[in-house]
Amino acid sequence: MTRTRGVLCPVERRGLLKGAAAIAAAPLLGACSQGASDGVDADGRVTVELWHGQVDIAKDAIQALVTEFNRTHPRIRVDAGGGGVISDAMLQKVTAALAAGSYPDIAYVFGSDLASIARSPRVVDLTDAMRGGPTPWNSFWAPVREAVSVNGKVRAAPALLDSLAVVYNRKLFRQAGVPFPEAGWTWDEFADTARKLTDSGRGVFGTGWPGTVDEDTVWRLWPMIWDLGGDVVADDGKSIGFAGQGVRALDTLRQLVRDKSVYVDPKPGGEQMYQVFLGGRMAMVATGPWQLPDILDAEVDYDVVPLPSYSGRPVTISGPDTWTVFDNGSARSRAAVEFVQWMMRPEQDARWDIRAGSLPLGSATERRPQWRKHSRETTGLAVFTDALDSARVRPVHAAYPQISQALGEAIVSVLLGRDSPAKALRRCADKADAALLIPR
Repeated sequence: MTRTRGVLCPVERRGLLKGAAAIAAAPLLGACSQGASDGVDADGRVTVELWHGQVDIAKDAIQALVTEFNRTHPRIRVDAGGGGVISDAMLQKVTAALAAGSYPDIAYVFGSDLASIARSPRVVDLTDAMRGGPTPWNSFWAPVREAVSVNGKVRAAPALLDSLAVVYNRKLFRQAGVPFPEAGWTWDEFADTARKLTDSGRGVFGTGWPGTVDEDTVWRLWPMIWDLGGDVVADDGKSIGFAGQGVRALDTLRQLVRDKSVYVDPKPGGEQMYQVFLGGRMAMVATGPWQLPDILDAEVDYDVVPLPSYSGRPVTISGPDTWTVFDNGSARSRAAVEFVQWMMRPEQDARWDIRAGSLPLGSATERRPQWRKHSRETTGLAVFTDALDSARVRPVHAAYPQISQALGEAIVSVLLGRDSPAKALRRCADKADAALLIPR
């Protein structure tokens, strides 16, 4: 027997399910998830369960905001237990929870995973709440609006916004006698610079790349593919749109491997890669604004430059993440929506962004004095914000997790020298195309 929010339900534990296939089972099992009280406690207070998946600084930031919300909203209590996993594993965690009929009220879901999760009828439609909410919908940046929309409906609330750029160690550049990179540089120049800055005798790498087959590994390649004219899914919707462009992008990675200038991080989250950079043994790392607080704490002499490109035109990726709300009865759903609306307001958004290393969700936050002050005082932060003008987002497509998995395997096989770019991409295409043909 499994205890589900105070109600005993006859659901056998099946362990952690992988992928989104189990979501279809959620309607069959979810009926016993709601108690007769509709989530209202005896004292009239509604408890909302939040799975945020945050760690370290971001965890402290979300906890501080939750504490303030609970203090100022006495009829609602948000339980920020976190969910027991980091955000990288939230898709699998939520998928299993939906299949078991025991799921949270709010979960931190990557924008790239939203389409898979939104197939469940347990996901609350937030179209009216977001478009008519206290924060004007049109004040959000375009990548934010795109990331939370599926088939014309708003299926989640925006939680976090970022973009990719290159952070570099000025001290290592000076020691190697290499000029600082500038906007408009190319991937060939990036590879050449990484080679010049690599010093195996001192244990210094030119750059790094996550090597764990997860989304952290994959999303860094999309700007390269987009710049070459490719896309995640072809126009026909039946095959990948990067068969040729992916080979070219992977060939850039192979060059880094040949030069022994890339540190391949074997652990999820890129933690070892960032530790190498923070320890002064990596010259450049493609990352987002979330990493700046740690870089500042480590007192690295750094600066930020836009991503390289093949064309010379600016291109980057934004990875907006979401607060996805699940239906555990009308009282809990209303309370959950009230919390996420409160989190999106410029006052709270600015505090979350500053503490957790995010970018403003929209112009209303960007105009706030505390954000402007923070941006002026934080080296390179404006580069990430300016990059939003050229940023694209991954498609909110139900097959994206399978495409990402296949591309992640291809990337890692090249980084580890197991396959050529062409062979790795062929294997990727076989798996991803098969996923695209599955009716959804």
